Amino acid sequence: MSNIGVWENAEPGVKRKIFAPGQTIMMMEVHFEQNAEGYQHSHPHEQLSYCLKGKLEFTIDGEVHVISQGETIFIPSGAKHGCRALEPSALLDSFTPVREDLVKR
Repeated sequence: MSNIGVWENAEPGVKRKIFAPGQTIMMMEVHFEQNAEGYQHSHPHEQLSYCLKGKLEFTIDGEVHVISQGETIFIPSGAKHGCRALEPSALLDSFTPVREDLVKR
């Protein structure tokens, strides 16, 4: 069953909706309750995240960055990263190539 365009739970207090991907790029919207965390992980994909609302603290390879509404953050391929919502927040995440580990077509 496809998960394209469907809200699904990712982690406690975190839900995501994956948009129809292209050949080599994809996007998803991610909503966070206050203090919810996107667990530390890494993947071979490049990631660019745009903060739609709120304020999030990212840790990327041990370095802490805070972004707010209207700001972006780049996560290089292979970087260990995670984030915590400092307030109710939403991100628009883009990945290249497509995260086949997330997309169920």
